Amino acid sequence: MKNILVVDDQPTIRQLLKVSLDGPDREILLAESGEQALDIARLRTPDLIIMDIMMPGGMDGFEAVRQMRSDPAIGACPVLILTAKDQQSERGRATEMGIDGYLSKPFRLDELLRQVEQLIS
Repeated sequence: MKNILVVDDQPTIRQLLKVSLDGPDREILLAESGEQALDIARLRTPDLIIMDIMMPGGMDGFEAVRQMRSDPAIGACPVLILTAKDQQSERGRATEMGIDGYLSKPFRLDELLRQVEQLIS
């Protein structure tokens, strides 16, 4: 069973990804903030994290990933950024952090599914 953690503040995006990624060998975990994502990741050890960058509260997606990377139990988990921020500076920051994939919203579902399969296989 593969655990995929979807982190996005938009309920419609979370539900779209849950329905699109769900399967007999997958459990889709949902979080609406960076803080909630950290709690879930520490409890459930995901096989993949799909992370938005811009979220409410004090922790954006980059900070959540930074904290996850510093935790030995979840630090090696692949991360796919899914965000409306498509500036070169954001992509560069993701590359510097060792993020495994980056997709901009609006996204093509087939491209998301291709990257997910690549990252969890």
